[in-house]
Amino acid sequence: MSNDTLLVRKDDLHATRLHGADEPRLGDGQVRVRIERFALTSNNITYAAFGEAMSYWQFFPSGEEGWGIVPVWGFATVSQSLHPGVAVGERLYGYFPMAASAVLTPERLSPERFTDAAPHRSALPAVYNQYLRTRSDPLYSAGTEDLQALLRPLFVTSWLIDDFLDDNDFFGARPGAMLLSSASSKTAYGTAFQLAQREGIEVIGLTSAANKAFCESLGCYSRVLAYEELDQLPADIPCVYVDFAGNGTLRRAIHTRFTNLKYSASIGGTHVDQLAASGSGKDLPGPRATLFFAPAQIKKRTTEWGAEAFAQRMVQAWHAFIARVTDAKAPWLRAEHHDGGGHDALVLARVPVVGHEALVDQAGDVGRHRHVDVVGLETGGDRAALVPRGTVGGLELHALALGRLVELRGDVLVGGLGDREADDVDGVGGILIAAAGATGGAGGQGQCPDKCGRKRGT
Repeated sequence: MSNDTLLVRKDDLHATRLHGADEPRLGDGQVRVRIERFALTSNNITYAAFGEAMSYWQFFPSGEEGWGIVPVWGFATVSQSLHPGVAVGERLYGYFPMAASAVLTPERLSPERFTDAAPHRSALPAVYNQYLRTRSDPLYSAGTEDLQALLRPLFVTSWLIDDFLDDNDFFGARPGAMLLSSASSKTAYGTAFQLAQREGIEVIGLTSAANKAFCESLGCYSRVLAYEELDQLPADIPCVYVDFAGNGTLRRAIHTRFTNLKYSASIGGTHVDQLAASGSGKDLPGPRATLFFAPAQIKKRTTEWGAEAFAQRMVQAWHAFIARVTDAKAPWLRAEHHDGGGHDALVLARVPVVGHEALVDQAGDVGRHRHVDVVGLETGGDRAALVPRGTVGGLELHALALGRLVELRGDVLVGGLGDREADDVDGVGGILIAAAGATGGAGGQGQCPDKCGRKRGT
C-alpha cells in the first residue's frame, strides 16, 4: 500500500511536493498507524522555520537531501501490529509526520502511553517521542478531538510560560506588564488566559490593527495595542516581553522603547518572513532575548512537584481553558465539519481576518475525498469557512504569506488549483500532554494569528 507524504524544501518553505512510496515492512516489535486527523496551523510552520536550529526535521527524516517532513500533532489508529502490547484498532494521540501512515517502535509501555524507540529519535527531546493511549487519557474525549488537536499542543506551552514567569516572580515586573506579541494566536491568548488570573499583572496584547477588535473581544487582555501603538505605554513601565512573533524589527522597537524591560522571552516565529536574523540580538538594548524551551520547565516542575501533581495541575488548567473556549454564550472556537461534495467547483468563502485553522483528516485519501473539518474563530456574524479543493496543504495567509492556492481579496478567498497542481506550489506550515502520569511535553513555539487551513483530501 502506498504511503503519501508531504515533503517541504528546508531552505524554501513555499516549495512542497507530495511523495508516494510503498509502505515498509514491519519489524518485530513495530506497529503501523494510520494518521487520521491532525491539526495544521502556523505552529507547524514554526517547526519548519526552526527545523535545523531545534532539530525538528530529525523526527521524521525524508531520506531526500534538502527535503523535510513537517511534524504535526494529531490522532492515529493502529492498523498493523507486531508488538504484543499494542493492539490493532488502538487510538493514539501524539507527534506524527505529515503523511498517511507511520511506523513506530513502542517501548516503555504503560496503560497511559508508550515511547517510540526508533534509533534516530533517541537523542531528541523525549516529550515528542511519547504517544498517549486515548483510552487512558484524562484529557481525551471522542467528541472534542477537533479542539484537542488544535489546542492541546499550544495550551501546554501557554500554561508552562505562565508558570515559568511566576516561578521567576516575573523577573521583577510585578507589579508591571506582560507584553505579548501575536496576541491573536492561540498560544498567546492561552498564555493571556493564564496570566489574567495572576495578581499585580497587566496583560498587554500586541497585534495587527486588523486583529485588535478580536483580541479585545476575548476578555483575557487588560489592554490590546496595535504594533504601531507602543508609545501609548509609559517607556519606564516594568515589563516582560513574551515574543510569539519573532519579528526582529518589533523586538528591537520594544527593547529600545522600554527602559525598564526586565526579561525578553522568545517563544516562536509566527512572522516567518520577518524573523530576527541570527546574531541580531547581540546589540539589542536591555536584556538578552532568551529562548523559552518548554521541556526544560516540564522537567523542573515534575522534579519539584512529582509527576502526579504536575499532571493534576495540568488537567485542571486544561479543563478551565476549554470551558472558556467553548462557552456556549461566547465561544472562542467553534468546530464545523464541511463536505465539499466531491467536486472541484470554484468556491467563494467569507473568512474573518482573524485566526482559523484546519484539521487534516483521513490523510491517506489525498485527492479522493472532500471531507473537511474546520475550526474558526467567530467574529461578529462571520464564520470560518474553507475552499474545498482536491489538493493538499495549508493556506497560511496574511503574516505568513505562504498560501498560493487561493487569492485573498479583503476577507474573501477566491479560487483554487486542480487536484494535483498544488503538489509543487502549495505552502505549508503541540504539545503532547502526558497528563496521565509521567512527564508531559510542550514545544517552545507559537503560531500565527491569521490563517486558514486545508484538510487533507480537500
